[in-house]
Amino acid sequence: MNGIRVRELGRRALADVWADMQQFTDRRDEATGDEIWFVEHPPVFTLGLNADPANVLANSDIEVIRTDRGGQVTYHGPGQLVCYVLLNIKRRGLGVRTLVEALETAVVDTVAAYGVEARGRRDAPGVYVAGRKLAAVGLRIRRGCSYHGIAVNLDMDLQPFRLIRPCGLEDVEVTRLVDLCDARDSARFRKDFERRLLAGFTA
Repeated sequence: MNGIRVRELGRRALADVWADMQQFTDRRDEATGDEIWFVEHPPVFTLGLNADPANVLANSDIEVIRTDRGGQVTYHGPGQLVCYVLLNIKRRGLGVRTLVEALETAVVDTVAAYGVEARGRRDAPGVYVAGRKLAAVGLRIRRGCSYHGIAVNLDMDLQPFRLIRPCGLEDVEVTRLVDLCDARDSARFRKDFERRLLAGFTA
């Protein structure tokens, strides 16, 4: 049960990966192993299932997609690490809050090794550094299984975040890791994060 397959998808359109996650979840059974997918998306705004479209503040050339995850609006783009967790949480004995905290903790512990002090927020899921949002969390639970996950801003253009109200929060700034420390090696960060995330799930 503890083994988790990790897949690196490269850069792929969010709509395509979302469809793959839904298909994977619909087809899985008790014998299906858990997976974690790492991916980078071309520029896209995503709205959660019950998100308020008014949180998209301005029109742009960036596509807007309403997905089936929880949460409000966020932005995905090049230079961001997106981690999708396709887990049988019922089999693993995980509650939704426990899963959210595991994702947040993996980011907090990883950036701590780079000298950055971060924390999660129970009232607004995600990871924050001095009040600025570094990572966004959004999950979907179906048939006792999770998909979607967490997105960490590594070395990306933050300008599109000015066109939305990130996660529906007023006056919340967004930050990226390269502005907080010397962390330009995204492959190294991904491996560091993967190791901590897997340790949390397989302990």
